[in-house]
Amino acid sequence: MPTSSDPSAVLFDRDSTLVVDVPYNGDPDLVRPMPGAVEAVAAVRAAGVPIGVVSNQSGIARGLVTRDQVDAVNARVDELFGGFDTWQICPHGPDDGCACRKPAPGLVLRAAEALGVDPVGAVVIGDIGADVGAAQAAGARAVLVPTPITRAEEVAAAPVVAPDLLAAVRVALAGGAG
Repeated sequence: MPTSSDPSAVLFDRDSTLVVDVPYNGDPDLVRPMPGAVEAVAAVRAAGVPIGVVSNQSGIARGLVTRDQVDAVNARVDELFGGFDTWQICPHGPDDGCACRKPAPGLVLRAAEALGVDPVGAVVIGDIGADVGAAQAAGARAVLVPTPITRAEEVAAAPVVAPDLLAAVRVALAGGAG
């Protein structure tokens, strides 16, 4: 059962946060959880906090994968993790000027609306500055979990940095996300 110190929701980036990044993946058989990710999501679920995924998928706009392929990959992620309460996907390319592509706030705001929660109480966990930026633009809190692709300046600018996803979830559930 959630308490007043719990986040209203925890929203995860997909690639390099929940699952190993396979660029423009359209094949569910290639989905592999990041180390500790299944346990991290289970911890949020056990705390009774709504969970969602917010993911840029520009491969759709680029014609490298179809929406059906992305949906099939997401269904496999759901299978491996026990399901998410909402999936919010940006199918646009970097130059499309949409309001949903991270670091814009659209995905976070749509996820909060779908979950019926205030985005200000939500925590976004991701691996790059765009994830942090989307959280901040939506008024949510952010926890960065750096990977080898995370730039040093993104780590330096992040309000909260965790060494791995389970640590990020612990911070989020303790109310320590920035």
